[in-house]
Amino acid sequence: MRSSNPVFSRRGFSRDNGYAGFNAAPQAGGPAVGTQGNPYAQQGGNPYAQNPYAQQGLPYGAPPQAPATTGRMTMDDVVVRSSMTLGTVVVGAILAWALLPVSSTSYGLAIGSGLVAFVLAMVQSFKRAASPALIIGYAAFEGIFLGVISEMYNSVWHGAPFQAVLGTMAVTGATLLVYKAGWIRVTARYARIGLTIAIAFIAVMAVNLLLVAFGIAPDGGLRSSGPLGAVVGILAILIGAFFLTLDFKQIEDGITYGAPKEEAWLAAFGLTMTLVWIYIEMLRLVAIFSGRD
Repeated sequence: MRSSNPVFSRRGFSRDNGYAGFNAAPQAGGPAVGTQGNPYAQQGGNPYAQNPYAQQGLPYGAPPQAPATTGRMTMDDVVVRSSMTLGTVVVGAILAWALLPVSSTSYGLAIGSGLVAFVLAMVQSFKRAASPALIIGYAAFEGIFLGVISEMYNSVWHGAPFQAVLGTMAVTGATLLVYKAGWIRVTARYARIGLTIAIAFIAVMAVNLLLVAFGIAPDGGLRSSGPLGAVVGILAILIGAFFLTLDFKQIEDGITYGAPKEEAWLAAFGLTMTLVWIYIEMLRLVAIFSGRD
């Protein structure tokens, strides 16, 4: 079964599929998966086996065959769905920025919208199939949250949101370049190590938040505006780049090995969450380097 955590929910990362699609040996209890060729060649190891258009019976090392009909996910599907989700985030952010002046009320609305977005993301993560309504709803509330937060940052650090957008684009472009050049191979071991680091990071940040809330860790603790906060922010962005590589691999394998067309919504969902993560961390980092409390 897939991870129930929306951040870590990626098709092919399940125990049953033995990290299918990462060209690595399976975990215990999973089907045998070769180290070369089509990792979904066997019926038991293909998470898309129920798709009538999925390729079956290809020998290891054989190149995937071109789809003969519709019903399978394509890059165009991923681009269109990702444009819809990211476009919804942007529109929501612009409207929130334009219509909600910086105040305690707007701050409360931002927190509420962020919580609703989190709940919708969790509900989608527990569903076996993609729900476009949930994904678009998540994007809309996430957009409201980002719009209010971005306006608040801009009122103190003028231009910070624009710099954060440029930084997010730079990180995304650099990660894609490194991935496509083959400098990073997304294997089972790579995914395990990266996810372990990410989970540990989130756990430490949760503890830090509690310490700050109870006044035990003043000035934000690990999230301070000093050098330590900058180091933590850079680490968070690197973790976001790691999630991007998982997203790219998910999309690549889904297209190559016959994922149903509906999987494009899940790919767009994962990309949107990752880009939001990077943008927020980049926003914090820009504020720190601006040198103003």
